[in-house]
Formats: sequence, structure tokens, C-alpha cells
Amino acid sequence: MNTRRRIEMLIVAVVLGSVAAASAFAQTAGQAQAKPPDPAAQAKPADSKQVPPKTTQPAAPKAGMKAVPPIVPANVPPPPPDYVIGPDDVLQVLFWREPENSAEVVVRPDGMISLPMLNDVQASGLTPEQLRQKVITDATKFIKEPDVSVIVKAINSRRVFITGQVAKPGAYPLGSPTTVLQLIAIAGGLGEWANQKKITIQRVEGGKQVALKFNYKEVVEGKNLKQNILLKPGDMVIVP
Repeated sequence: MNTRRRIEMLIVAVVLGSVAAASAFAQTAGQAQAKPPDPAAQAKPADSKQVPPKTTQPAAPKAGMKAVPPIVPANVPPPPPDYVIGPDDVLQVLFWREPENSAEVVVRPDGMISLPMLNDVQASGLTPEQLRQKVITDATKFIKEPDVSVIVKAINSRRVFITGQVAKPGAYPLGSPTTVLQLIAIAGGLGEWANQKKITIQRVEGGKQVALKFNYKEVVEGKNLKQNILLKPGDMVIVP
């Protein structure tokens, strides 16, 4: 084979090799372009462990944002039907939706009580319901539709007194209806030298001092029971 023939064959081989290479390149490029991306591969984090999503917890309410109604004491007996507030009485004034304005107060000698929002309020001479209405009226200047309760925790203004021949003379609170015979029992009973037939009850009626008789011996025997009267605040029982 001459030299010219060899050169022609070499050129044809080079050309054919270039075309095959080009075709293979084009086929590979087309397959790569047609293949869609793998979402899982894209979404998969570098770390194989799954990271749980963060959850947002509701914030705890700040102190004072939600008022909790105060607890009404269950062991406080109701006051007598004729009770009016007086000095030294212990009251609890409750604002149900505004507990910061509630207070337990002692009626001062001038008849006033002090509340956080209202300052001084006249209480002596009023019934608990009258005081409740007064506090509501005064509080409407600062609070819309206040809800108020007045609880009598201790009655110290209603007192009766017993003196003379008893075991424990002195002043006793009149927190519930009390008869003369009951007061004598509360005071420890009559003394050995007491005159049972000439006990007297001194009280003020209509601005005048009156004396009522009480025969202890008759009452304990079930006789003339009407003399065993209910005591009133300020009554003085004298046992000679």
C-alpha cells in the first residue's frame, strides 16, 4: 500500500472517531437533562437524624392578669337579723373581679373603714347590705359594674356585760341571740353567795335607763319563763 493510501485511511479513521465521540457525548447529555431531580435527595438533610419541628408553647399569664375570686370563709356564722355594724367589728370586703381592692378591715372608733381604692368609708350604723350598696356606689367611679360582698367575720361591737356574783364577770360578745340564763352559763354560773331571786338587767330604751327583774330560781324550775328575755347590745346583768 502506497503512502497516499495510508494517509487517506488515517484521515477517515480520525473523522469516524470524532463523530462517535460526539454522538456518545450528546446521548449522555440528553439523559442527564431528561432525568428529573430527586426531591428526597434535595430535602434530605446532611444529618440522617430527623429534627422535630419546634412547637410554640403559650406564654404563662402574668401575675394579676386573671383575677381569682377570693375564698369566702365557710365557718363564719351569719350575723343576727337586727345586726348593725359598730366599732371593733371585723369585716371582709370582697371585690370579685378586682381582688387587689379587697380587704379585711376593723371598724375604727370613728365608725370608718379604710379600703385600698376608696380610702375611708362610713360603716358604723349600717347593716352589711347597706354597706355593700354604699361601697358599690362609691366604686362605680373607678370600676364598671363592681361586684362586692361584705362578710362579717367578728362582731365585737355587740357586747353585753355581767357583773357581781358570777364565776367570770365581764363583757361578752353578742354574736347570736342570747338569753339572760345563757349569759349566766357563759359567765361560769352563779357564785355561792349570789341572790338568785333579785338579778336585774339594766338597759337603755328610748334614751332612758330601765331595770328588768330576773328570778334565776324560777326560770331553772320552768316558771315565769318570759323573764328570760333576749339580751340586747349594751345590756348589763347584775347579780347581787
